[in-house]
Amino acid sequence: MSPGQKFRAAVEAEKPLQVVGVINAYAAIMAERTGFRAIYISGGALAATLGLPDLGITTSADVCEDIRRITDGTELPLLVDADTGWGSAFNVARTVKDFGRAGAAGCHLEDQVQAKRCGHRPGKELVSADEMADRIKSAVDGRTDDSFVVMARTDAYANEGRDSAIARALRYVEAGADMIFAEALHTLDEYAAFTAAVKVPVLANITEFGKTPLFTVEELRGTGVRLVLYPLSAYRAMNSAALQVFQAIRHDGTQKNVLHLMQTRNDLYAFLGYHEYEEKLNTLFAKDKSATESQ
Repeated sequence: MSPGQKFRAAVEAEKPLQVVGVINAYAAIMAERTGFRAIYISGGALAATLGLPDLGITTSADVCEDIRRITDGTELPLLVDADTGWGSAFNVARTVKDFGRAGAAGCHLEDQVQAKRCGHRPGKELVSADEMADRIKSAVDGRTDDSFVVMARTDAYANEGRDSAIARALRYVEAGADMIFAEALHTLDEYAAFTAAVKVPVLANITEFGKTPLFTVEELRGTGVRLVLYPLSAYRAMNSAALQVFQAIRHDGTQKNVLHLMQTRNDLYAFLGYHEYEEKLNTLFAKDKSATESQ
């Protein structure tokens, strides 16, 4: 199965599908071992790893590098944040083509202007529905595998209200979007209205410290939502733990008091299959040694 086919199969198999954000290949491996069926690269998380805010400053090349690294480490299908597509129609098509070649299962494009903002921040500006529809058409045209998922994200709820956001979503589906990302909704009733109107899978972004309450899977299942995204949960926890470790080492002169925050060496090795690699090396070296001694 292609990555896109795996992602679509996961959406059908788990209702709603939990999609968890990963920041690198090792995090993806842990997510896979935990039982998740799909993973995600957040544009905001990627920007932060480069020391940048989530304001559309990164490039598609930055994202492709992470796609390749992550998909080399896991068989899970990867959904990718493509922001606004990095330019004109040709740029959008190229972005989708590059993401597919790098191993992504799909991506979402948003209807903000090029100088975008975080979806849970004020001051967002949108392009027209027609311009966003053109982005979707370009994305569909750019994919080299028909199963690659083109998801349309609408940020219209914050500026234009629920009805306009739904109308935009319907326009994007008409343009070819396979799924809809309804950003920053506030209530379960709003999600239910979205899923009743939009006849393709709808994603709920359950990000911490934002506009959307931390609804449970069970609550969202009742609204008809088909995908639940946790884009930064693990990354935020990693950063918090790292900061506590840095502060302890600096202030206490030892890490003894923060060992409970750390993954053990044995757990790290278990996730990586470290001992299997060592055994392979031992076998290879033993063969080389035997060959040398026999000469």
